Amino acid sequence: MIMAIKQTGNLNHKPIKVTMKKVIYTLSAVLLATVFTYAQTTGKTNEKAPVAVQPGSQAEMTFEKDVHDFGTIEYEGNGTYEFKFKNTGTEPLIISDAKGSCGCTVPTYPKNVPIKPGESQVIKVTYDTKRPGNFTKTVTINSNAKTPQKVITIKGIVQPAAPDAFPVGKKEDGGAIPYEKH
Repeated sequence: MIMAIKQTGNLNHKPIKVTMKKVIYTLSAVLLATVFTYAQTTGKTNEKAPVAVQPGSQAEMTFEKDVHDFGTIEYEGNGTYEFKFKNTGTEPLIISDAKGSCGCTVPTYPKNVPIKPGESQVIKVTYDTKRPGNFTKTVTINSNAKTPQKVITIKGIVQPAAPDAFPVGKKEDGGAIPYEKH
């Protein structure tokens, strides 16, 4: 359906033809832009916001090392490492959140517990070693330190599962289930 809209006033102009499709597409685009803008500014998410850093924060998180290489780990072996750190600042350090880069990497940390200046703590990171092959995973830590976000890394190689971990008919009779006589 085509509508012709006549302009009033100057008679030298030709009528403007507007298709209903163009009108509908334009209105839809405006509506979608409005919805997305509203969702971004007032929408709720399940993520926790990092602790706001106050200007001149004097807390500081210093790790002994921020990368740990497990080397080669056995399938279902120990994939846990404790990253030791110290508050080298002059104010209490508070860790608000720590998240692994995927579900296979789980951090355990002192959440919202003030760590006094000079005090040491650990963040324990556990990797699921039921996933054979190379891995490099990170944990992102949010705190009230001068540098509010810190990333620590674990890496290594998980060996494949042993062949006998998945038994496949290893009975003398070729894997058949014995027949019971009644």
